[in-house]
Amino acid sequence: MVKFLFQITAELENLTDLQPQDGCDDPNFSYLFKLKCERCGEVSQRETCVSLNETVPLPVGKGTANLIQKCKFCERDGMIMMHPGRGKPLTQETSEARQFAPLMMFECRGYEPVDYVFGGGWKAKSLSGTNFENIDLSAGEFVEYDEKGEYPVMISNLQAAFVVSS
Repeated sequence: MVKFLFQITAELENLTDLQPQDGCDDPNFSYLFKLKCERCGEVSQRETCVSLNETVPLPVGKGTANLIQKCKFCERDGMIMMHPGRGKPLTQETSEARQFAPLMMFECRGYEPVDYVFGGGWKAKSLSGTNFENIDLSAGEFVEYDEKGEYPVMISNLQAAFVVSS
């Protein structure tokens, strides 16, 4: 099995700590991405949804996975298991350094995650301490005004990457 560390970066203006709504290990947060079959190389046409709170029993042996899916082209089974505990919010310092923040580890067999799709369910904090919750990033950006700090806040230039990890 190959492990992929899912990472994000963005330009944060007057914001810090961008992460899923209930933290990096939020069991209800849905990760949406396309899957590439390791056998035939076909990329799924629709996004696959994976979350920590959804598990299915392994077809052989004991244990569970967060996703078991059959490739529509070569009919090979693939699975994904999520491993929480490695995630960190994207801070303003990390953003300014143009670095990525790790969010989740995916252990994959038969599939490779590609093309992450940003959606709703994010949160961030302004530099004045105002919390912005249930942020929807599906438009590729977030723009708001911080009344307490009296300045605009913005998330833009979102990027995601799956990096092979050990």
